[in-house]
Amino acid sequence: MEIAKRGGVIHLVCRNKERAEEAKAEIVKETNNEEVFVHILDMSRPKMIWEFADAFQQSNDKLNVLINNAGCMVNQRELTADQLETNFATNTLGPYILTTALIPLLEKCEDARVITVSSGGMLVQKLNVDDLQFEKGRFDGTMAYAQNKRQQVVMMEQWAKMHKNIHFSSMHPGWADTEAVRSSMPDFHTKMKNRLRTPSQGADTLVWLAISNVAAQQPSGLYFQDRKPVSTHLLLAQTRATAAEEEKLMNSLEEIAMKHKPGSG
Repeated sequence: MEIAKRGGVIHLVCRNKERAEEAKAEIVKETNNEEVFVHILDMSRPKMIWEFADAFQQSNDKLNVLINNAGCMVNQRELTADQLETNFATNTLGPYILTTALIPLLEKCEDARVITVSSGGMLVQKLNVDDLQFEKGRFDGTMAYAQNKRQQVVMMEQWAKMHKNIHFSSMHPGWADTEAVRSSMPDFHTKMKNRLRTPSQGADTLVWLAISNVAAQQPSGLYFQDRKPVSTHLLLAQTRATAAEEEKLMNSLEEIAMKHKPGSG
């Protein structure tokens, strides 16, 4: 909504067509910006993401900003139709494939940016590259989500080193009163509902990272909250990964992503 108000061309990549069309209609009505386009895609389905990205690049000659915002917190261990753990497929592998596939289009723009909506929950997790799909031990959906959010931050840091002409950042929107929080964390929502942010307050830093010149001057690869870069680790927490572990994450994601690329097997 905020980017549409400023004249941006919006591509909504959504799973549910009915809700996507409702969102589009609301944005157009509020902003008088007709440049809002809906694309239907399930971010947990790797092959479909590859196909979407390919089609998008064929029909669009540029992309200034990619915002990785889709996410889920499924509290039981479930597998997708591709036999991938649902949280990992949606929160980590999906953004990895979409970003990887769209980097050539982003590189055509002078001021291209990629922003991933992470979460402060990742602060309680150290990167675990030996169990990306939570096959070992007892499954905990909240911790799986937090691990995915840690993975997202590492991805952005790694891409920032690899692609110097694109600005990468991750951010924590703060705890906002959204449908996702209500459904995934009902106890937390009940306790905290009077102190939660509105969705527009949660989106403020995201919009700033997407369009502000000041944001673009920040070093690439940082993690933001309330328009400021903040540490990705709590003081004294043993959550830092080694360079080898971070490299292993990227290699593992590439391997899984390529297995699901159309025409690769």
